Amino acid sequence: MASRATLKDVARLAGVSTATVARVLHGNGYVANETRQRVEAAVADTGYRINEIAQGLRRQRTATIGHLLHGIIPNPFFAGVALGVEQEALRHGCGVLLFNTQGDVEQERLGVETLIRRRVDGILFTTATHEDNVRLALSAGIPVVQVERMTAAATPAVVIDNRIGARSAVEHLIGLGHRRIAYIGAAAPATQWRAGSGTWPDVERERLDGYRDAMSGHGLPIDDALIGLGRYYSGNGREHPNDGYVWMRRFLQRADPPQAVFATSDLLAGGALQAIYERSLRVPDDISVVGFDDTYAPYFAPPLTTVEQPMVEIGQAAAHLIFQSLNDAEAPAGERIVKLPTRLVVRASTGPPATVRAPSRRG
Repeated sequence: MASRATLKDVARLAGVSTATVARVLHGNGYVANETRQRVEAAVADTGYRINEIAQGLRRQRTATIGHLLHGIIPNPFFAGVALGVEQEALRHGCGVLLFNTQGDVEQERLGVETLIRRRVDGILFTTATHEDNVRLALSAGIPVVQVERMTAAATPAVVIDNRIGARSAVEHLIGLGHRRIAYIGAAAPATQWRAGSGTWPDVERERLDGYRDAMSGHGLPIDDALIGLGRYYSGNGREHPNDGYVWMRRFLQRADPPQAVFATSDLLAGGALQAIYERSLRVPDDISVVGFDDTYAPYFAPPLTTVEQPMVEIGQAAAHLIFQSLNDAEAPAGERIVKLPTRLVVRASTGPPATVRAPSRRG
């Protein structure tokens, strides 16, 4: 097998120095047009290829970034973000090392340590489980970006406008004529939360605030009995669809059940749909349902009206912040928050209100 051509081979064939060859290959510095043509011809004749790994070592770069995912299942949100990160990384000639933490603090720490040992050029957290692990990544002196939910560690981040997204969902229901609108979300139990571990509740708080904004903004009473807050992070680290089922079932057992429900994830909305169908009620004829994420929403029956998160764009923006930090020595090291908009996607699960039939005695 013929040996791989070297930079010296190209320089010898073109009759120039290796420094000139390097300037042509990397586009750095002035090279006369005739000389450039000779070098390019020599590169083609020898089949020379730049050794990207060696180049990376000289630049102290490995052309890889690490991505710590809170959990790839059951919420496809994470897969969408991961796809966006990969697309942006490929655009910059980089690969991505994925590490699923499943919401486990120790597993996340192990992931950070592994990525540091692999000398990745930057680390993304979607979403961080504990602030200490974000600080561990920062201590390695590499760029860090947080996605969706931020800890107290000051890093660039990509988030969405949760409050406006939630408000648009509830205002859609109000615009259809609904007045008794239930809310199903998640809450962080005090026993599982302590200061400094992160700021996850902000997302859920913002969505609940958006619900309250819409109701109060239209002069509608906010009935705490129609606000259902389930387990926050359970099992594999995300909302459990059974929480949507449990709360919806409770609401439907009331003497004055809601006309509509807003759930803060498609998973929770799916659980609510199960409870509604169990009572032989129809969506949206008897009750309207709105979700959040636009992951499972198109595949429910009927297709679910939901607030779309721009998952791929979130990943692209997060990776872009990493490369911005790598390529711009003057880029600020602290917080740079990119906030992306949401979009209400109206489908067949919402319609004008109707009198909700009394719940059956089944179940």
